[in-house]
Amino acid sequence: MDHTDPQNVIDLFVIGGGINGCGIARDAVGRGLSVELAEMNDLASATSSASTKLFHGGLRYLEYWEVRLVREALIERETLLRAMPHISWPMRFVLPYHKDMRFESDTPTSKLLSFIMPWMKGRRPAWLIRLGLFMYDNLGGRKILKGTTSIALSGTPEGAPLNDRFKTAYEYSDCWIEDSRLVVLNARDAEARGAKINVRTKVLSAEQSNGLWVVTLQDTDSGDTRTVHAKMLINAGGPWVEDIIRNAVRINSSDGVRLVRGSHIVTRKLYDHDKCYFFQGEDGRIIFTIPYETDFTLIGTTDMDHTALTDKPVCTDEERDYLLAFVSNYLKEPVTVDDVVWSYSGVRPLYNDGATSATAATRDYVLKVDQSTGAPMLNVFGGKITTYRKLAESALEKIMPFFDHAGKPWTAGVALPGGDFPVDGVAALTQKLADAYPFLSRAWATRLTKAYGTEAFEVLGQAKTKSDLGHDFGADLTECEVAWLMACEFAYTADDIVWRRSKLGLRLSQDEIKALDDWMSNAKSKPEQQGAA
Repeated sequence: MDHTDPQNVIDLFVIGGGINGCGIARDAVGRGLSVELAEMNDLASATSSASTKLFHGGLRYLEYWEVRLVREALIERETLLRAMPHISWPMRFVLPYHKDMRFESDTPTSKLLSFIMPWMKGRRPAWLIRLGLFMYDNLGGRKILKGTTSIALSGTPEGAPLNDRFKTAYEYSDCWIEDSRLVVLNARDAEARGAKINVRTKVLSAEQSNGLWVVTLQDTDSGDTRTVHAKMLINAGGPWVEDIIRNAVRINSSDGVRLVRGSHIVTRKLYDHDKCYFFQGEDGRIIFTIPYETDFTLIGTTDMDHTALTDKPVCTDEERDYLLAFVSNYLKEPVTVDDVVWSYSGVRPLYNDGATSATAATRDYVLKVDQSTGAPMLNVFGGKITTYRKLAESALEKIMPFFDHAGKPWTAGVALPGGDFPVDGVAALTQKLADAYPFLSRAWATRLTKAYGTEAFEVLGQAKTKSDLGHDFGADLTECEVAWLMACEFAYTADDIVWRRSKLGLRLSQDEIKALDDWMSNAKSKPEQQGAA
């Protein structure tokens, strides 16, 4: 390739197929920039599929005085809800109150109150919680989500699972998000607008040549290599962002990440209603328990420093037991190890601001342009899933000086694939799907609607009976759906489908997952299944 030929040079090369990389790629290509992205594994295979799965403002971040971050996240919730009503929906959070609730000792708010109200001895007073919820209700200009209310717990569904010592609670709104599907839909939309998305493609090196980046890529299956020439590099490697700076690009930089492991457990269903609990511990930390996949409860998260990228993040026995004890302190019926059906853990790549603890490290994102070697490179540190779209817009602001032809911000309110229906239209769309395909059970129709939205009709095609969809791999996952995921959503292995495109791994046996993997291995080769990518 002659890198002096402008036909062979792209504007942006993005490293990393998590939410930040895919969000930036989508925004950039929609502004008229030429974009290519490489992800060394599956899309959302690391941090972006291991979140607590909430679009939330971050109520506890107010105690760190991160008001800008919270306000931005609160405003974003409703922008995002409108763009993806199939994979995101409002959820009510119940915050039981008792007098033993405490701050984590190193928050700015805790330090201030300990100075002016030493008799509180680190306890979190009710008036402070109510003040925080008042700010939470009003910082973001709610139109869809309901505001905070106070509820009595005695004799109510919300109080039924709780220990009798909890008499009152606050109830407020945040939102659920299918995190890994969010990433895939951003990648798909970027591809539809002209970006080239490469999965299972590792960046071996990125070097300067005549003012351009020469990026060497390797297909991790075939071992084949090729080079791409780009005017600018976007390092959205998540936990690997610092490793890319040091080893792939080999530039000197004082910026780095603090790796913080967040672990979650999934248990049997712990209560009958559809609300989440926000539990505050006597150690100052908070835990969510969230209704999950109809029949389960999601509990998380921990905050532990993670020392090495080479260590795969897993929920340790210590973290599992901590979560179980934390939740059991609130519930009438203790939750035990036998109740746990699955666990997962992800590493948050927080900007290293020198905080004294993992919990206190900033959740805000930091974007740094480096031109020390000539051609520009944007390094993305931190970020949270709720603000991914705003992070992408901020990244494009940093990029704009290098590309005069780039267009204006456009992503606010623009639906992701399948999300082109009203924010309160899931029930109606589910009914429409069930009417069009009478062989669907209600649970099956609901799952398809909440995964694919209006594209569920494309997934099922001309099927008149269930048998028209081909082999059933279990849990109503059919050959037709699997083929669609391989052709349209970059799915390559069974794990891609049962843990990232869906959570059907909770319902399938190991033998069923193995049979699915075998079928996928035989069905299509990688170049065919990736389509335009």
